[in-house]
Amino acid sequence: MEREALYRALSQVNENKMVLLVLDGLGGLPRQDGQTELEAAATPHLDQLALQSELGLTHAVGYGITPGSGPAHLALFGYDPLRYEIGRGILEALGVGVDVGPSDLAVRGNFASLQDGLIVDRRAGRIATEKNRQLVGFLNGRIKQIEDVAVRLYSGEEHRFVLVLSGPGLSDALSDADPEANNLPVKYAQPKNEAAAKAARVVNRFIDEFSTILKDCFPANACLLRGFARYPAIPSLAELFKFKAAAIASYPMYRGLAKLVGMEILPTGKTIAEQAVTLKANFQQYDFFFVHIKKPDSYGEDGNFDAKMTVISEFDRQLPAILSLNPAVLVVTGDHSTPALMGSHSWHPNPFLLHSPFVRGSSSKGKLKTSRRFKFGESLCAQGILGNFSAQEILPLMMAHARKFKKYGA
Repeated sequence: MEREALYRALSQVNENKMVLLVLDGLGGLPRQDGQTELEAAATPHLDQLALQSELGLTHAVGYGITPGSGPAHLALFGYDPLRYEIGRGILEALGVGVDVGPSDLAVRGNFASLQDGLIVDRRAGRIATEKNRQLVGFLNGRIKQIEDVAVRLYSGEEHRFVLVLSGPGLSDALSDADPEANNLPVKYAQPKNEAAAKAARVVNRFIDEFSTILKDCFPANACLLRGFARYPAIPSLAELFKFKAAAIASYPMYRGLAKLVGMEILPTGKTIAEQAVTLKANFQQYDFFFVHIKKPDSYGEDGNFDAKMTVISEFDRQLPAILSLNPAVLVVTGDHSTPALMGSHSWHPNPFLLHSPFVRGSSSKGKLKTSRRFKFGESLCAQGILGNFSAQEILPLMMAHARKFKKYGA
């Protein structure tokens, strides 16, 4: 039986609550003292919880594969990221509340800094979101149509924006218009087949018009475009697992992905404390909560070990408020690793913790009795009872611990 058909057949409804806490880019690499960001952080509550939980390490796509945020989160939600390839443009568009139709092409954009013909900062110094909104409003008044294609821009957070092109014959078979590193020339989109020639032509003209209009607006005087995407067909979580799901996420892309799989998006603040308050306020209304915490990934990409460590400690301080809600199942993990020592996503597996009344407990407990400290982190999770496993198995594990799966077979 196909995996999705199995989920539909076995899922059953009950009142048990499940909480999936995702610290984006949680996994790291050890610095000279032998500790990763997670292991160096002050996490007394996570450490205590680990004693009463099942631990392991997860891979989003496969061994050695560095995942983007889209496929990594799809895996967390039980989908095969190799089967459902979803462009980031759609996720960003949905995340900022844009309705995307069948004739639309959605694109994720970055404001960038162009100097002497080179992209010198791919994130335009992470300009303030308010400045982003001003520039997007300015551009929307000046780039309204290219050929027979309508052009709309929408602000995201900091340097990010969404471009939606609406018109006939727009294919998403385009290469990213992003050099992917600083101090390289502007890169244009290339069609992957003949059907995408029109879309490439429109996109590349947009890139040129964008830079011309904003030529005097350094550091935000150019754009990078990635994740060209049309709306995909994907079953909802409610179809597969028969539960009512909600997402608590402050960044558009993650709200977009949650919306795509059928979650209701709950308004929330940007701090971890505000997200915990949102969870508490809505706890009785849903069966499954996805809580996304972005900053560990942002600091990892910036190469800022100490800042990533600090935000993990901040999360730990909010954990008691979440535990006080007494969910039937609670998971703490990452979507992918973002080691500060690399300054990028990586292929390293993610620390994973699952807590419920039905866990066998950490298999590491006995091994580390003589240690000065039982510390939740990559080294401990490597000894965990769950071993190394696919992130696609996380949601089925949560369903089982919440008693939301019937027995398979006689």
